[in-house]
Amino acid sequence: MPSRERPLSPHLQIYRWQITMLMSILHRASGVVLAVGALGLAWWLHALASGGETYAACAALLASLPGKVVLFVFSAALVYHLLNGIRHLLWDSGRGYGIPSLYASGYTVWALTLLFTAAIWAVVLIGANP
Repeated sequence: MPSRERPLSPHLQIYRWQITMLMSILHRASGVVLAVGALGLAWWLHALASGGETYAACAALLASLPGKVVLFVFSAALVYHLLNGIRHLLWDSGRGYGIPSLYASGYTVWALTLLFTAAIWAVVLIGANP
């Protein structure tokens, strides 16, 4: 019996990217970043408890450019995940399901994530260099 052509299910190439789709994917990705960051936090706490030399090595790594990039990504993921979680809580209360509200809250989360992350790092960098 010859095999016949079967229809393929739709792929992401067919769908037009929307902010709601992107924010859902990034919410999951930020959760993964936070889980890995929690391991980094445990490593930092272990170095702190281990004493001076171990902590000094840990602090030097975090003060380097790659360490700062990792800390920046972690802080941005933390802020984004928090704000998008608040957005989801509003949805759980039954508010914000209209298309205009979905887009407005999505852009608001993006703007506030950029603003809050920049504010956190401005305080960190100004505090480090008085």
